[in-house]
Amino acid sequence: MELGIGSYTFPWAFGVQGYPQPKVPLDAMGLLEKAESLGVNVVQICDNFPLHKMEDKTLNDLSKTARDMGINIEVGTRGIEPENLLTYLKIAKRLNAKLLRTVFEVSGRKLSLNKVIMQIKRILPIFEREGVSIALENYEQFKSRELALLIKRLGSPYIGACLDTVNSFGALEGLEEVVNRLAAFTINLHLKDFDIVRVRCRMGFKVVGRPLGEGRLNIDWLFKVLERKGRKPSVIVELWVPFMGSIEKTILKEEEWAIRSIEYLKRRMLK
Repeated sequence: MELGIGSYTFPWAFGVQGYPQPKVPLDAMGLLEKAESLGVNVVQICDNFPLHKMEDKTLNDLSKTARDMGINIEVGTRGIEPENLLTYLKIAKRLNAKLLRTVFEVSGRKLSLNKVIMQIKRILPIFEREGVSIALENYEQFKSRELALLIKRLGSPYIGACLDTVNSFGALEGLEEVVNRLAAFTINLHLKDFDIVRVRCRMGFKVVGRPLGEGRLNIDWLFKVLERKGRKPSVIVELWVPFMGSIEKTILKEEEWAIRSIEYLKRRMLK
């Protein structure tokens, strides 16, 4: 498994809508530099830094820099509209990316599985021809069994799951259930650690982020399940760092969590 970071490793540094913005936001080149300093060789640039807004020359420069650094780029977007996926296929080819991650997100409504399958089937042969895989991320819009069924019905080695270790709580599914259903289809792993804590009044719980190895995520178990299923996905560390009262403090905490998480994961992967 290749280890990497993404734009959701440092969401506060890129800028989170509705909160104070960083004076100098992180960009794609800066993310490559962070990957190099952390000693990882995959960078996934997702929808919180929309690549379709970049000029072709900037994308070309990004591709060359990544190649010179020995870093593989993966791209990400939101939605399964064929036009958008084809736009990102072109971006993926320009960046020499072999994987496009996306999430099911349709404002105000839920598409049927049949509709999703029809939309993806329209463009899947083009992805197959270009050698780029589509990784569908588990999200609260669909249960994991629905995502597994969708991937089975599409029946292509170029379609698989982006397995996120926290997202499916929003669909009222536990991690063990989600992993057991999706491990066999996983081509990309969003590795988030978490805790579940009571609110101060004791009437309710909240899911909060933690650095890797410091929460409830059983990473050893997760990797063993993937190994049993013969899967070696790219592993992208993602972080849910709470807002610390100022954007400067929050970005510093985010950097600290990223370093701790990568160091922990490297130790674990060397076992």
